[in-house]
Amino acid sequence: MPVKIRLARHGRKRNAFYHIVAADGRAPRDGKYIERIGSYNPNTNPATIDLNFDKALEWLMKGAQPTDTARAILSYEGVMYKKHLLGGVAKGAFDEAAAEAKYTAWKNDKLAKINANKEGIAKVKDDDLKSRLDAETKINELRMQAIAKQNSDLVAAAEAEAKEKEEAKIAAQTPVVEEKVDEEAPVVEAEAPKEEVAKETAKVEEKVAKETPKAEEKVVEEAPKAEKKVAKETPKAETEEKPKA
Repeated sequence: MPVKIRLARHGRKRNAFYHIVAADGRAPRDGKYIERIGSYNPNTNPATIDLNFDKALEWLMKGAQPTDTARAILSYEGVMYKKHLLGGVAKGAFDEAAAEAKYTAWKNDKLAKINANKEGIAKVKDDDLKSRLDAETKINELRMQAIAKQNSDLVAAAEAEAKEKEEAKIAAQTPVVEEKVDEEAPVVEAEAPKEEVAKETAKVEEKVAKETPKAEEKVVEEAPKAEKKVAKETPKAETEEKPKA
């Protein structure tokens, strides 16, 4: 069986990281290995890869077969491309200087892409952090407004309660005065009840009404007598007052 370049799992549950190893193809995945050539941690963003480039290239040139995941990691690090260029040098397609120039250009382009990806991830993190801070600030403002409103409601409730207590106190004192007035009122009513005054007034009016016609009749009866008396006495008075000739 050929040597395989593969991952050996380590770490705890749901937080695994891996060793990149060169091991016998018949060995278990996490069993005995020939040489450790790096590590891979997928829990970070981007994933962290620590690879011994020369050792990985050496094992590839010796005929080691990488697994799919290990091949992706080696391709990402440029090991597979370097192997391809060395194969072209071995076939005489180009010399080592041209292969090195091509690899350097590829590596620079790859680093630019990786840095742009990291910057994009950092920008996304910053934007996410800023949005979270803004949301938290808004929540805090709403919370402070709610607390202020609650405090104002409590103050208003306390003032209303104090006002109710004051009104209740005044209302409790008012009946005493009313009772005193009610106690004194019967004495005045006993001295001059309205009903008795009304009855007395009615009696007086009735008496006046009865006596008035009699007085008018008496005046009517006596009027002719008074006129006759005046008529008799008038000539005497005129005679007495007449001057002597």
